[in-house]
Amino acid sequence: MEKTLAQGLEALALPCSDEIKHQLLAFIELLHKWNRVYNLTAIRDKEKMVTHHILDSVAVLPYINGVDILDVGSGAGLPGIPLALMSTERQFVLIDSNAKKTRFLQQVKAELGITNLSIETARVEDFHSPKTFDTVLSRAFSSISQFLRAAGALCKPTGAIIAMKGEYPEAELQDIPPGYMVKAVLAIDVPFLDAQRHIVTIVPDSSRF
Repeated sequence: MEKTLAQGLEALALPCSDEIKHQLLAFIELLHKWNRVYNLTAIRDKEKMVTHHILDSVAVLPYINGVDILDVGSGAGLPGIPLALMSTERQFVLIDSNAKKTRFLQQVKAELGITNLSIETARVEDFHSPKTFDTVLSRAFSSISQFLRAAGALCKPTGAIIAMKGEYPEAELQDIPPGYMVKAVLAIDVPFLDAQRHIVTIVPDSSRF
């Protein structure tokens, strides 16, 4: 796992201290342990967790802007936990409606001593935040249109909404609701992962404000 993680981070050109690498691997150990009872992910193999979860999550890091980041439908903490570990200068809020999963996230936060992270148990539609966010992102949360309708209002007018997708989401891009504009759709290569990955960046239409 150590070699795969180190080579993957190098291929992604993401500098990372040995301490953070150890924390990322400790997160995998916790995910593997809790997965036996909580069924957090369909992936059972720890080596695959490194590629399919850690590297797949942090690949979005170069496309995130700002300080305040919201991870919608975080589930087992993906991508929020790896991103928070890699970006200690940012503040992350992870939200999920499944209390079983947010209990796991609280345990990860406590055991790994992650200080730039808060966790909310709620449906995003019912989440009343005291602030809006520079980046609102999701990984396999829903369709893009559903994501925007549920969470778009939580994005700052100057911020961005990022949907992490597998194959090019052609049909979903035809169904963007009013008030938003697609800024970019980028294909990315995740090391050791033989699957398509795309990052869709959407910005609020300034004319609606």
